[in-house]
Amino acid sequence: MAEAVHTQLSCGVELAVLELPLRRAVASEIRVLTGVVNEPADKLGLAHLVEQTVDKGTQDHTGRELQDEFDKIGSGVHSWCGKQSSGFTSLCLPEYFARNMELHAEFLRTPTFPQESCDVAIELARQELLSLEDDAQGLADKHIGKQAMGPLLGRHTFGESETLTTITSDDFVSFWQSNYSAGKMQVSVAGPMSPSQVQDIIEARFAGFGDKTPANRDEIPVEFKPVTTHHNKETEQEHIVIALRGVAKSHDDYSTARLLMGVLSGGMSARLFTEVREKLGLVYWVGGWQEHPRGDGLLYFGASTTPERCSKTYETMLKELARVGVDLTQEEVERARTGIEVRFDIRGDVTRALCGELADDLMHFGRPISREDKLDQLRKVTIDDVKRFSESHVHNAPRSVVTLGPKSLES
Repeated sequence: MAEAVHTQLSCGVELAVLELPLRRAVASEIRVLTGVVNEPADKLGLAHLVEQTVDKGTQDHTGRELQDEFDKIGSGVHSWCGKQSSGFTSLCLPEYFARNMELHAEFLRTPTFPQESCDVAIELARQELLSLEDDAQGLADKHIGKQAMGPLLGRHTFGESETLTTITSDDFVSFWQSNYSAGKMQVSVAGPMSPSQVQDIIEARFAGFGDKTPANRDEIPVEFKPVTTHHNKETEQEHIVIALRGVAKSHDDYSTARLLMGVLSGGMSARLFTEVREKLGLVYWVGGWQEHPRGDGLLYFGASTTPERCSKTYETMLKELARVGVDLTQEEVERARTGIEVRFDIRGDVTRALCGELADDLMHFGRPISREDKLDQLRKVTIDDVKRFSESHVHNAPRSVVTLGPKSLES
């Protein structure tokens, strides 16, 4: 596979292009480097609202007309809002790529934020927050986010009910004006187009789009609180989330952390599932995952159990987290490594997935990283590396813990 070409365009856009001559479709991802961390403290939820409405009308088209234009080329707008960026992804045939980017540039550069669309977006966000009250696991994740990441990185995408009611259509416009510009954009493209073709199209579409000076690429410190808190809620289940400090995707130990998480939670043969659920029958669900704000990382382990088994489940999870650094086997490491490599290869068959990897590289490394280099780092990790990481980041590390349900952990 060819290496991606990385360029800082004169218009201010940071661009990475992976040419794949044998693919039929072109995948693209535009990341505007603004997210929930950039919201005013009294307007939480605004970044998500702007992402949801930026394509609902432009100076030249209504929202419906814009969607019709995308439909004509078999493409569309798929978007999301995160902590430090907002993304707009698409897939189209190469002959329509120029038009696809023209339409994306239109709504990113000249949105009108119709009042009705703003009102609908606010109401939908309000309903999402209300529905969260019926999602105990989602609530537990929201609480651990604030506790483990701090008041800035721990903000929830949908904001808070009390701040949503204060947001006006003028706030939509103000946030867009302050945070959407070419200098805050990273664009990734993968497919059967040459880097020079893509560069010319992106340069033409985003020249003159606000400040072209690169911005919003700084790391924001995680404010980790090593405390245990309980949130009382009358539910049938008890939810437990344990957070530990991890490492950034750009850290030398990132591949080691991935292997450790694979051993603990990489499938039905992983330790947490086998020991906590299959052998002891303590939980409905148990698992682990990672989260990576730019320049940092966290490890999470969660479970859903009965209130009566809450403390026993928590103690068993801690026991397994401590034990992995003591009796880890080479077979477990190789099984976890194989699982990661297989998923890696499968993603490589999907053009959209390759584009997403490229976008992540720009976000976390500031440059494309070849798939061969990533696999090489993974294959270099030894069992002793995993044990060392487990000892420093899991067994002897401070924990931030949240429980949610009718019963708190026993002292």
